[in-house]
Amino acid sequence: QVQLVESGGGLVQAGDSLRLSCAASGGTFSRYGMAWFRQAPGKGREIVAALSWSGSATYYADSAKGRFSISRDNAKNTVFLQMNSLKPEDTAVYYCAASKLVYATVVVAYDTWGQGTQVTVSS
Repeated sequence: QVQLVESGGGLVQAGDSLRLSCAASGGTFSRYGMAWFRQAPGKGREIVAALSWSGSATYYADSAKGRFSISRDNAKNTVFLQMNSLKPEDTAVYYCAASKLVYATVVVAYDTWGQGTQVTVSS
């Protein structure tokens, strides 16, 4: 079973950029579909972006399209989320997740989660 550790969150101003990283260990990283989710206070967990085993297939929530980019480096067992033009509504805890499926866009498909990293965007 893979273990996941996120990093890269922080407090930024609207319009700034952040790059989140998720380091995986303990499993065959290249055989997991990966995704980033987020959960804002008082709201449910929502998918932000997803990526297939090879990185050839990607999915973005409407809120992330054109601003966020998901990528992976299978040689370094790491998945990234580049977030540009951040908005206050992007404020949330961001979670990295792994699925045994090649590619998935629903939360129930993901059975391994990181501890989360806080992203706060001030106006």
